[in-house]
Amino acid sequence: METIKIKLPGGVSHTVEKGKLIAALLSELQINPAAIAATLDGHPVDLNTPLVQDAEVSFIDISSDEGREILRHSTSHVMAQAVKTLYPGIKVTIGPSIENGFYYDFYYDNTFSPEDLNKIEIKMQDIIDQNILFTRVETSREDAIKLFAERKEDYKVEIIREIPSPTVSLYQQGDFIDLCRGPHLPSTGKIRAFKLLSIAGAYWRGDERNKMLQRIYGTAFPSGDELQRHIKLVEEAKARDHRKLGRELDLFNIYDEVGAGLIVYHPRGAMLRRILEDFEVREHLKRGYQMVKGPQILRQDLWQKSGHLDNYRQFMYFTEVDGQKYGLKPMNCVAHMLIYKSKLHSYRDLPVRYFELGTVNRHEKSGVLHGLTRVREFTQDDAHILCTPDQLDQEIARIIDFVRDVMGIFQFTYEMELSTRPEKSIGTDEDWERATAALRTALDKNHIPYDINEGDGAFYGPKIDVKLKDCLGRSWQCATIQCDFALPDRFDLFYIGEDGAKHRPVMLHRVILGSIERFLGVLIEHYAGAFPTWLSPVQAIVLPIADRHFPYGEEVFKQLIDNDIRAEIDLRNESLRLKIREAQLQKTPYMLVIGDREVENKGISPRQRSGEDLKFMHVDQLIDVIRTVCRQELQVNLQKLQ
Repeated sequence: METIKIKLPGGVSHTVEKGKLIAALLSELQINPAAIAATLDGHPVDLNTPLVQDAEVSFIDISSDEGREILRHSTSHVMAQAVKTLYPGIKVTIGPSIENGFYYDFYYDNTFSPEDLNKIEIKMQDIIDQNILFTRVETSREDAIKLFAERKEDYKVEIIREIPSPTVSLYQQGDFIDLCRGPHLPSTGKIRAFKLLSIAGAYWRGDERNKMLQRIYGTAFPSGDELQRHIKLVEEAKARDHRKLGRELDLFNIYDEVGAGLIVYHPRGAMLRRILEDFEVREHLKRGYQMVKGPQILRQDLWQKSGHLDNYRQFMYFTEVDGQKYGLKPMNCVAHMLIYKSKLHSYRDLPVRYFELGTVNRHEKSGVLHGLTRVREFTQDDAHILCTPDQLDQEIARIIDFVRDVMGIFQFTYEMELSTRPEKSIGTDEDWERATAALRTALDKNHIPYDINEGDGAFYGPKIDVKLKDCLGRSWQCATIQCDFALPDRFDLFYIGEDGAKHRPVMLHRVILGSIERFLGVLIEHYAGAFPTWLSPVQAIVLPIADRHFPYGEEVFKQLIDNDIRAEIDLRNESLRLKIREAQLQKTPYMLVIGDREVENKGISPRQRSGEDLKFMHVDQLIDVIRTVCRQELQVNLQKLQ
């Protein structure tokens, strides 16, 4: 009998018979009953993988991040099997696990309904109860193409044809077989708690020129309790959906007549955006930034020079004027570099910090557009910092401090991620190494934990991405810091050093909120539309009870407006109960009731949106209250973070 040595977690070695399955080893050792897969020399594998040589083996618990991903991907295969059984002739495409769940895309001549989801869940439970084994099959690419062609699975054939490897792996449970890298659960019976959540449309490969598919979303958890907690979270997220609240609060709309991914702001939404932009300008000026502004279109040869034409063309729009080709700007950096180059700079002038609330246009595929969070025209709080290499660490640290301060004001926690060089990029290896080292050093010096996101940097430099967490624990990518040695070289930017010679500056591209549109969408959901008073587009609404109270109500309204309180007045001939109810639904912080007592005593009776009635007071007292609350909101939130 030939034996091999297996090193287990903790450094313990174990001698086993060559060819023994990992599942048999696990059973023999009677350890980790929650293991559903393993890693073999660091690579994830199924438990029924044979051990054929000396190796290190560790086990993947179903409650770990890797285990949950395997659970959810396996559940997507069960869903696909159920769908294929219930609806013969349907075609399957892809079914990956995603954060907190999974989905599978299908080509189906009819339309799925909520009732169909119930039927699919029942069939899935039947498959789970049968405890069918997941079996891995290695086959040649040609045989896999033949297999799926015979099954009329055109989308699978298309995918396999693009795989360069001569062999592919398939997974089978019962009569269902799918292309997949794996690993998977040992059997369907390991699925304990799952739920199908929703149906959506999705273009094949996200391209609107392709056929529309139907996407079924679902989720799975190791236990029923975790599933129920997640479902409650999903319901809360639905209630907070910024698209729904945007309509209810009359903030914005997306009109078919205008075009997909293009936002039209209504008065309250435009005011909310203006408050946020004014806040941005104040915060940047405090930190030594200079306001600049570039045009919406620039000549195409500038985009060629910057590398955008070769590396970003698919996201750009182009036009022609007087026989000259132009590109709508997808980024603001080109104009900022031209501003820098317009005059001579000494090392004493640096760093130079240019800031622009710059509107950009990007050709996003229609399949990925989503409310405010994914649009085709948006405004960035964009800045470009040109500095000496010696100033780089300090400037990155200043940006990190800026991010910390702003996220504290909005009560967001966050995590950071370092994204490295992508396959498609410009610049030398040395420049990329210097830029990546600078970002890593800044994070390390500030004792900031971070993950590495290999190959997801910008085409001109690596970046730090800030993933903020909202009140539901969901992650959103907003702020980013990008370190760029390449573009200053392409545009021949320089400064005169202390030695009198020309030197190349480094450029930091950075945003704090990122896309104003996306950040507004996140804010709407984070606050469920009940914005803090300093941010609320309407801070107070005057509610006269009857016609005889209108003149004094208009006096109060004017006094508020004259003191920079954002106010409205409701002069409709409706009951006070209705007016208060509608103001509450609009989540207005203060409702000011005007009746006989208020007119006689020249005061107001404020009511907060929480339902609490404040004592009778004069208008100037309320103005002081609102100003104090706004001041406290901006200060206390920052202190909490610090």
